[in-house]
Amino acid sequence: MNTTLANRFREVILNGTWIANTNYKNELTTVDWVTATTKIQGLNTIALLTQHIHYYIKGVKQVFLGGKLEISDRFSFDFPAIHSQAEWELILNNFWEDAEAFAQCIEEMDDAQLHAPFVDEKYGTYQRNIDGMIEHAYYHLGQIVLLKKLVQSPL
Repeated sequence: MNTTLANRFREVILNGTWIANTNYKNELTTVDWVTATTKIQGLNTIALLTQHIHYYIKGVKQVFLGGKLEISDRFSFDFPAIHSQAEWELILNNFWEDAEAFAQCIEEMDDAQLHAPFVDEKYGTYQRNIDGMIEHAYYHLGQIVLLKKLVQSPL
């Protein structure tokens, strides 16, 4: 079960094509920092959505590694402006590294941990949070794909 969950997570972020026929790494490695930060009407940018997903991955990974849950929805879109390609590439590289570390943490979990409460019973189990992370990532991946098309081919 843990390997299956880890691979499902990797599919959406790093290397899969089964559900959406793409993944974050495939979509974002072809996006430059100007495209990533281009604002369309009142929509979030590609960069903000990317950092938003990374924020949750990094925060939940911290719990997987024995730390505290310190993330909050109210801060999940608060990121400094990006001013260069180098900054954008650093964001992406950190995203890929944390995503792989997150997947490795999942692989190391046994069934007892997967079914144990995540931090507090109100948050459900570890497995429910991993499934939620995968679903949340697909939700925003769809937005990123649409935004990328809009920015690269304005109406």
